[in-house]
Amino acid sequence: MTGARNQAIGRAALGPSTALRAPRAGLIHAAVMSERAVVIAGAGPTGMMLGAELTLAGVDVAVVERRPTPELDGSRAGGLHARTIEVLDQRGVAGRFLSQGKTMQVAGFALNPLDVSDFPTRHPYGLALWQKHIERIMAEWVTELKVPILRGLDVTGFTQDDRGVAVSLSDGQTLRAQYLVGCDGGRSVVRKGAGIDFPGWDATVSHVIAEVEYAQEPAWGMKQDARGNHGFAKLEDGRHARVMVTEERVGQTGEPTLEYLRELLTKVFGTDYGVHSPVWISRFTDMARQAASYRAGRVLLAGDAAHVHYPAGGQGLNIGVQDAVNLGWKLAQVVKGTSPESLLDTYHSERHPIAARVLRMTLAAVAAGRPDDRSKALTEMVGELLRMNEPRKRWAGMMSGLDVRYELGEGHPLLGRRMPDLEVLTAEGPRRVYTFLHRATPLLLNLGEASPGDVSPVQRVDAKYGGAWELPVIGAVPAPAAVLIRPDGYVAWAGEPSDPKLREALRTWFGVTG
Repeated sequence: MTGARNQAIGRAALGPSTALRAPRAGLIHAAVMSERAVVIAGAGPTGMMLGAELTLAGVDVAVVERRPTPELDGSRAGGLHARTIEVLDQRGVAGRFLSQGKTMQVAGFALNPLDVSDFPTRHPYGLALWQKHIERIMAEWVTELKVPILRGLDVTGFTQDDRGVAVSLSDGQTLRAQYLVGCDGGRSVVRKGAGIDFPGWDATVSHVIAEVEYAQEPAWGMKQDARGNHGFAKLEDGRHARVMVTEERVGQTGEPTLEYLRELLTKVFGTDYGVHSPVWISRFTDMARQAASYRAGRVLLAGDAAHVHYPAGGQGLNIGVQDAVNLGWKLAQVVKGTSPESLLDTYHSERHPIAARVLRMTLAAVAAGRPDDRSKALTEMVGELLRMNEPRKRWAGMMSGLDVRYELGEGHPLLGRRMPDLEVLTAEGPRRVYTFLHRATPLLLNLGEASPGDVSPVQRVDAKYGGAWELPVIGAVPAPAAVLIRPDGYVAWAGEPSDPKLREALRTWFGVTG
């Protein structure tokens, strides 16, 4: 087996390696208020993104977070895929992340790289950036937006009725809200309290992962034996290493210790390399589960609270952020009375299939990555397929998130897909389409001569565009005369302004009755 194959096996767990700036503290300490429109449990990337979306929409929100400070112990996960970078670009903050990471081709499946450099997007790449930096940058942004984060508190329970949710906090206080959103991870208190089933697949492989100092230089990279995959990656400070070791059996209870890690390393490498002073030690498995419903009355789920899976492909953080951007504007419109509560049902119908696909992908990736000869043969055969152009595009589109299409019915090929970030000519000069989405408001982009009439409160922009319309995976599509774009950047309608379906889409998605 080649060194490249071994390195690819552990890339998602061991993560990116790049020089970055030191983290800075950045979140406010807000006083607990008794009444909020929305309470979010959890201030990880999903919770912060949702808090930002609701704040941009003018909704009174509070985020409750167990950690007393925004700093993470260690680097944690790493990396953003192309669609997540686009989502951040839609809010005008992508440059903050890009300036502190390293752009590269990060997509892959079954140890085979999936290049997106030829995709029609301003960001035909991923970003190598540790989660601690992603969270720090997000924390700085939500601080600027004045998103209240109540730190050092847990959501311990809640009750809901037809009028709202009473959320109990670990300090004995209660928050009253119209809606509660659980962004509180795979062991979600909110999901369990709502009685939402979490079906899926039990673990078949288990790893211990840690960030440690070391007395002796380890053998960098990945190795594979009959037990599974193991490896070391040097971290950016040069003193610490990230280590991953596969356990001999699944189902160990209790948190792994430094002594246990040393035992595992000695069994695999013949030495423990003198590892010491752990920043953190944890365990992860290939358990894959998904919430049966993303909503139960006035309680909703997003991110790991809604779906957990093996980290192959680095999808978890990315689809969590995209969950938040899908949910935020819908929840805001319901809270403000612009749209009926039924709009929230589209959150589940659109996002549940996306995570279900990711779960299937990670199950397949684990099967292909096993250390037996049959799995190796499968990986080689899949590799031959993915080196062909069309299969590579299909899989790269899926892994990068650029191929997502929500089922919004029949219509123009743009319908339900991400709007490309075209540069259009307006009366004020050239503008990128994504700049009109910075405030998370819907947009009717009129590119033809006919007038669509008054569409307020949806913003209307009259512009010209004479270039090509091309989408990832499917290629060129016909140029529409006008496009109705949701705040999450997906197309709600495209066609001629005289099409009666335009008024139907305005009413359905944004409550426009004129």
